[in-house]
Amino acid sequence: MTVIKQNDLIESVADALQFISYYHPVDFIQAVNEAYEREESQAAKDAMAQILINSRMCAMGHRPICQDTGIVNVFVKVGMNVQWEGDMSVSDMINEGVRRAYMHPDNVLRASVLADPDGARKNTGDNTPAVINYEIVPGDTVEVDVAAKGGGSEAKSKFAMLNPSDSVVQWVLEQVPKMGAGWCPPGMLGIGIGGTAEKAMLLAKESLMDPIDIHELQARGASNRAEELRLELFDKVNGLGIGAQGLGGLTTVLDIKVRDFPAHAANKAVAMIPNCAATRHTHFKLDGSGPAKQQPPNLEDWPEIAWEVGDSVRRVNLDTVTKEDIKDWKPGETLLLSGKMLTGRDAAHKRMVDMLAKGEKLPVDLTGRFIYYVGPVDPVREEVVGPAGPTTATRMDKFTRTMLEETGLIGMIGKAERGPTAIDAIRDSQAVYLMAVGGSAYLVSKAITGAKVVAFEDLGMEAIYEFEIVDMPVTVAVDTKGEAVHQTGPKIWQAKIEERKLVI
Repeated sequence: MTVIKQNDLIESVADALQFISYYHPVDFIQAVNEAYEREESQAAKDAMAQILINSRMCAMGHRPICQDTGIVNVFVKVGMNVQWEGDMSVSDMINEGVRRAYMHPDNVLRASVLADPDGARKNTGDNTPAVINYEIVPGDTVEVDVAAKGGGSEAKSKFAMLNPSDSVVQWVLEQVPKMGAGWCPPGMLGIGIGGTAEKAMLLAKESLMDPIDIHELQARGASNRAEELRLELFDKVNGLGIGAQGLGGLTTVLDIKVRDFPAHAANKAVAMIPNCAATRHTHFKLDGSGPAKQQPPNLEDWPEIAWEVGDSVRRVNLDTVTKEDIKDWKPGETLLLSGKMLTGRDAAHKRMVDMLAKGEKLPVDLTGRFIYYVGPVDPVREEVVGPAGPTTATRMDKFTRTMLEETGLIGMIGKAERGPTAIDAIRDSQAVYLMAVGGSAYLVSKAITGAKVVAFEDLGMEAIYEFEIVDMPVTVAVDTKGEAVHQTGPKIWQAKIEERKLVI
């Protein structure tokens, strides 16, 4: 009989969550670096360079890879011969570990979990509760997989009840383009097949805890249907040409995981959940000897990459830029932004649009300004602001026309593509949308030299800030004519990939 002390599990969970907030799995870094080396799309290569540089900086500085430090997912396998010492439930122990990790004073993590999700949506303040799954197994140990799942990638999850004769491959290839780039490729796709609706989703999520090993599978060949699907989908999804950050390129996924489970004869449940460029997960085992401690990787495992902006980069002063100036900006062009910009995301946009509908004056003047869709991590020590990468821009689409037409706003900065309604509004107002790289939050924060809350302080990380920035890298994603690089880039690269197949 193994006795697991209450505090051993608490400390192990807290240590694991701090660890994964700033250390990518080494297999992920190696896979991104390999994709970076072979990438031919300059826009996608630049995006991966920023992801790799950001990852190394976070590993060295022990600060979050992404400003969205995720909702905690935990898979626990409890041995049948284990006894617990303490007065808390196992779920309460895990949540106490989450609480300690996210409130650690040396590396504060952003609390993103909201209670009453269809009502008040009030932040719980410490990122609890975690989503916990249990399995009782033979043995005398407790094995735990811990992950921090970003909201942008989770939002792109897909599920369907297919007919038994329907093709899983066809369904996946139909769904991936619909996901856009808000899940921050390059990443992984977890696919669950069979069981019931909830079982398929669970299989997909749990598969994302596995290491990246697609090249090993390619070398030895498939031994079952799940592995056959992995190989086929890996080639075909990358053949879509979506590329890093959806800009068009050779690599969209670094690996594809497939797990299956026996199903009812009338059903074929299939679920797909992506993991983003901020892939964060680890594993530990408790055997009664004390808390588990994560072993830091060797920094030599991270490539030393210098991102060269090049002579073609346009430098922009946000304090003096005009509507006439932005008409010259071209889709796919790299800009370095300096000056003052405002921030605001979902809650701030909703409040501003509600105020405008009531004829109320906004607390900030947006005339001629740019707004950055971000909810930063709280700063520590000498930081001006914590990691401050972009959030998914499509969530602001429904507010875009009102904001552009009624406030004088001329530019927006966010993550991934914009939808048709936003693109139409951008074109009609002759505004622009710029894309910052998702998965490079710490790197972006180093361009921020000043930060202050200027409105809606009660919204916490969703308050409106004014940032002072120097040389913040962005890409022109939608120009004043409504041309969108997330539409043109993947089409160009899909065609190039198809041409190569024909030559071979």
